[in-house]
Amino acid sequence: QVQLVESGGGLAQPGGSLRLSCAASGSIFSINRMGWYRQAPGKERELVAAVSSGGSTNYADSVKGRFTISRDNAKNTVYLQMNSLKPGDTAVYYCNALIQKFRGSLNYDYWGQGTQVTVSS
Repeated sequence: QVQLVESGGGLAQPGGSLRLSCAASGSIFSINRMGWYRQAPGKERELVAAVSSGGSTNYADSVKGRFTISRDNAKNTVYLQMNSLKPGDTAVYYCNALIQKFRGSLNYDYWGQGTQVTVSS
């Protein structure tokens, strides 16, 4: 089985920072894309940021210049550094990874359980 375990959510003031981490474990041959999505109440889940196995990144326009995604391939871990937080960033943040469990097998999407980020004064 593959598990994605997130940590680092919580409460921050506007203008503050938080750092999310997500570690993948279990039967893993390789991890391709890793990313973070978020879902606010009453809204659809949206992509926040993603990073390829080669390190290429892409961001939602709403977080460009404020959030930074990175990954440690040796630890199968992806991070999201969130700076200059705004109340509009309040949401449940989900880790996502496209994982190949065995050599030659298909890639499948896996999701973390979600971590709450609340930005409020």
